[in-house]
Amino acid sequence: MTEATDTAPGHRYTAALAGQIELRWQDYWADHGTYHAPNPAGPLAEEGKPVPSDKLFVQDMFPYPSGAGLHVGHPLGFIGTDVFARYHRMIGRNVLHTMGFDAFGLPAEQYAVQTGQHPRKTTEENIQTYLRQIRRLGLGHDERRRISTIDPEYYRWTQWIFLQIFNSWYDERAGKARPILELETEYAQDKRPTPDGRGWCELTRAEQRDIIDSHRLAYISEAPVNWCPGLGTVLSNEEVTPDGRSERGNFPVFRRNLRQWMMRITAYADRLVDDLDRLDWPEKVKSMQRNWIGRSHGARVAFAAGEQEIEAFTTRPDTLFGATYLVLAPEHPLVDELTAAQWPNAVTESWTGGAATPAEAIAGYRRAASRKSELDRQENKDKTGVFTGSYAVNPVNGKQIPIFVADYVLMGYGTGAIMAVPGQDQRDWDFAEKFELEIIRTVQPTDGFDGKAFTGDGVAINSAFLDGMGVDEAKKTIIEWLEEHRHGHGTVQYKLRDWLFSRQRYWGEPFPVVYDEDGRAHAIPDSMLPVELPEVDDYSPRTFEPEDADSEPSPPLSRAADWVEVTLDLGDGPKTYRRDTNTMPNWAGSCWYQLRYADPVNTERFVDPENERYWLGPRQAEHGATDPGGVDLYIGGVEHAVLHLLYSRFWQKVLHDLGYVSSDEPYRRLFNQGYIQAFAYVDSRGFYVPAEQVVETDGKFFFEGEEVKQEYGKMGKSLKNVVTPDEISENYGADTFRFYEMAMGPLDVSRPWATKDVVGAHRFLQRLWRLVVHEETGAVRVSEVEGTATEEDLKQLHRTIAGVREDYAEMRFNTAGAKLIELNNYLTKSYGSAEVTPRELAEPLVLMLAPLCPHVAEELWRRLGRSGSLAHGPFPIVEPRYLVQETVEYPIQVNGKVRARVTVPADAGTEDVQAAALADEKIVALTGGNAPRKVIVVPGRLVNVVL
Repeated sequence: MTEATDTAPGHRYTAALAGQIELRWQDYWADHGTYHAPNPAGPLAEEGKPVPSDKLFVQDMFPYPSGAGLHVGHPLGFIGTDVFARYHRMIGRNVLHTMGFDAFGLPAEQYAVQTGQHPRKTTEENIQTYLRQIRRLGLGHDERRRISTIDPEYYRWTQWIFLQIFNSWYDERAGKARPILELETEYAQDKRPTPDGRGWCELTRAEQRDIIDSHRLAYISEAPVNWCPGLGTVLSNEEVTPDGRSERGNFPVFRRNLRQWMMRITAYADRLVDDLDRLDWPEKVKSMQRNWIGRSHGARVAFAAGEQEIEAFTTRPDTLFGATYLVLAPEHPLVDELTAAQWPNAVTESWTGGAATPAEAIAGYRRAASRKSELDRQENKDKTGVFTGSYAVNPVNGKQIPIFVADYVLMGYGTGAIMAVPGQDQRDWDFAEKFELEIIRTVQPTDGFDGKAFTGDGVAINSAFLDGMGVDEAKKTIIEWLEEHRHGHGTVQYKLRDWLFSRQRYWGEPFPVVYDEDGRAHAIPDSMLPVELPEVDDYSPRTFEPEDADSEPSPPLSRAADWVEVTLDLGDGPKTYRRDTNTMPNWAGSCWYQLRYADPVNTERFVDPENERYWLGPRQAEHGATDPGGVDLYIGGVEHAVLHLLYSRFWQKVLHDLGYVSSDEPYRRLFNQGYIQAFAYVDSRGFYVPAEQVVETDGKFFFEGEEVKQEYGKMGKSLKNVVTPDEISENYGADTFRFYEMAMGPLDVSRPWATKDVVGAHRFLQRLWRLVVHEETGAVRVSEVEGTATEEDLKQLHRTIAGVREDYAEMRFNTAGAKLIELNNYLTKSYGSAEVTPRELAEPLVLMLAPLCPHVAEELWRRLGRSGSLAHGPFPIVEPRYLVQETVEYPIQVNGKVRARVTVPADAGTEDVQAAALADEKIVALTGGNAPRKVIVVPGRLVNVVL
């Protein structure tokens, strides 16, 4: 506790009083719908009352309701958005601010496997814990707009959006998605040629469907995945350790192809890159997305290999004369055909791996590679590989070059084959050194270079007709040569791969499709949505022997036989179909939640166009045609910089192309908050001890008398350093907690938590409370006589108003708090011992405090005789006349050190400032009455005297 309350004056602002005030005002806000933001249309519109044209949509990244609840690090961004939203609400804007829950996910399912308790029960209990905690913090949310991804009325529309993507294709000529029916019409009218040139009517219905399905934005493919037999599920790359084992359970993981749903996000690669320039996002996040998409300009080069042709992509076709071998990914479809029957003569053991035949070597290598994660394959410096026994022809010089299989080449990027140029690529150099392969430099290294592979730009060497050219000219020339001789062509390549959209889990959105007897997918009609999850007895997937790489997934939903087999009439009579037993990934629900926030109770549409345009539409008048639309401010951690944001952008662009939304980006402005970290303490055994019981003495730390070592990092249960907002609110009040978190530093910077420092924020609120409320009697000690405040009081006040308004608008909440402390200290010094505080000073101070500490501000506002809530303002307005400075103080530097200060009229000219500085008695003493060598006056800032 901050202080003993039994001896405190009866009306002091204590933690107990703060708690009473906070709970009372939270009830008031809920009862009066204080934070309800009206829509222009639908049930959330206010009848007969137009919506304000000035709106603001503020959104927090979807929290996952874990069983542990919140610790003090979680609400940092939530409080930041709340302060920002409250300020803008007070200046008259219609503010949409709410919070929902990204509630599907693996943790609840794992708990269900362990306990047999339905994941919905666990998740909903966790949601209630979160709601209790965030309500205690006084977050100003429109609770009518809360959503949860696990609610059928929400995932009905997630399934509906999936079907729009399924029933769409990307028209490269138009540069946008179009309905699949339009593609069928183009084929039927022979406006688009079929792959083999036959007329559309000559094809069977199955052949027609195969062509159409190959264009869909959501399609089924044999995709390489991380299959873990020991867990019975596919894992994401992030769930696989560098040594190719599952993070959970430490089981072996194998790369293998499985029939999976995919999203054709690669069709949008160029738009996803180019439109980043239209977004107000941190440059770091934009760079991460650009790197993830990995757009590269280069060439595809064809290498003849017997009857086969290997196509390799390279960003440096100018180095083609230095290609001394080819490398295929272990999964490359040509590996089997290029594997020779026996080894050629004079092949070293390093090329064969000690195997009797190439087939034996390749099979063993593939097995080993299947156990490695993609990250490990890319970053492992120990290069491995095996010779296929075959050779290819370098088209520029006719040389026979060996073909290897190596796991540092991935099928997901380029063609799954590379032309290896060891002279210009360090990975290729390492491989070539290990396997004693030829190395030819094709770019002249810069003077002084003494490394191995030279990866910089330079003049072409050892490259015949390219010699002497710079990189750009050489690239252009070789591409023209390749195209002229039909050995390749210039192209653009991407690292981005289509989005794997299937999960072998129970706790996720069911797919709104069924399969016929031929295994072909059919969309469920809108009238049959949502497809709800069935009840099952066992939530765990079927597991297998950890080494059984050939096992087949058997998800939990496959056990719900009555649900899987279903008879439906899809327009051609009742037939038996089979449902998909996989579920969507948890990314699905978070791809579009900003749209549902805008219209959360609409039962006819996922969002009404009028509501979408109002809250998310492009701001044409303000920003012109380049404004992408989207949420006005989106705050969350940088850990979601790539996948969540990329997937959301993809879904938004598809919906925009199809005409469902006016904005073609989901988030106009992005802000990444920092993190609150904490000290942890380790004893001599290496065990963590409870941080709250550690005592500091003379710079050392002790737990129960034993010295312990201090560490700094994340806050978490395992480190025994968790501090919850509940206990801080209990001991100091939620407003104190809010003020302290915002005052700790800039919102985008990580900072250490120190509970002992929270008392400083609490004492500030106590001093401010005393300016308005008499601690002994509870009476309001505010003067009703106008003109009581002095001229200097009003200057201090309006300087603070100007600074705080700017700080709130720019999310500099820590400096806004500092300015309020400074003003409060000034007023306390002037009026703390007086009987009353001038109302014209007290009221603006209370109003400026409201975004940071809404409960105590509401209470003081009410005690000042104001009715209702101050949530909608007014916010104090600056009177410019009080900002005019009459005098300016100049520091005077002599040879670079400040030696004196002089105050002059604010409108003093340079000569007057110089004269005043040289006349200062300290400067006269230093100069000895002699003229200085130089005097430099920086207007409004300083005088520099050079002796």
